[in-house]
Amino acid sequence: MIELQMLEDMFSNMRTKTKWDVDDPMLWGYFFTDPKEEKLQRAATELTAQDYDFVRIYSTDDGTTRFLHVERLEVHTPETLFARNKQLDTLAKEFGLESYDGMDVGPSLP
Repeated sequence: MIELQMLEDMFSNMRTKTKWDVDDPMLWGYFFTDPKEEKLQRAATELTAQDYDFVRIYSTDDGTTRFLHVERLEVHTPETLFARNKQLDTLAKEFGLESYDGMDVGPSLP
């Protein structure tokens, strides 16, 4: 689980090192891992029902792990992102996934 202090540092860096307005909606990507695509498919179905956009499921080069990538346009603070990460980690456990692997972020598309 990503600690709140790390998220606070991430937001501080985004404010000082990018031209992004992190107070506006940003495109947040969320990632899950598991060796079995079927389990990731079930999680993807649940996440799309919760208004996440499905991006794709892909494999590592050696084929031993698969990643589920979903995304959503959201406004976050370090605290709300910490809560979102907790929620997604819980979802990963409920679906028996190997892990909730974290998130990435970028500016929203025009």
